[in-house]
Amino acid sequence: MTGPPAPDPGDEHDGRVVARSLEHPELFARLYDRYAPDIHRYAARRLGGHAADDVTADTFLTAFRVRARYDVSRASARPWLYGIAAHLIGRQRRKEVRGLRALARTGRDPVAAGWVEDTADLVADRAPLADALAALSAADRHVLLLVAWADLTYQEVAEALGIPVGTVRSRLNRARRKVRAALGADPALVGGVTEVVRL
Repeated sequence: MTGPPAPDPGDEHDGRVVARSLEHPELFARLYDRYAPDIHRYAARRLGGHAADDVTADTFLTAFRVRARYDVSRASARPWLYGIAAHLIGRQRRKEVRGLRALARTGRDPVAAGWVEDTADLVADRAPLADALAALSAADRHVLLLVAWADLTYQEVAEALGIPVGTVRSRLNRARRKVRAALGADPALVGGVTEVVRL
């Protein structure tokens, strides 16, 4: 008798992976395999491809270094990793705002140009949005983009940024209101943050 089959490592919840990685550091690579592409896409959307490479690498390096502080009762490390990425992006706030202002001014989006064939119409729609995003405070922009581009729930955003859910709601409401006003959109006509912000 050989015993029960070994659990599929893909099914093992993240808290257990982090806990086991304390004795077997190589296991932390499972989190990288699960989440690195998503973290990279999010960072690329905010800072561009080259900076996204650095942010992604730094996110996982930081997570690895502080993994002993991770609450292993949490089944998903996704909010934790997005929180680290958002913090790293926040350090590059000026670069992000410069990129958004350049998009608003020139209509050229180097991020979209890499994966969209004809960006002319797309960019024409993005310029006012980029200007509106650049005008937001870093805290409001983090919340708005974690919801819109990373598809995090309010609870996950709260975990990622270490703030109460009520603060997430108020920042998101304020950010939506400011973006809608900047775009000249009637709030009754704009469905949700995805329609307003997803680029």
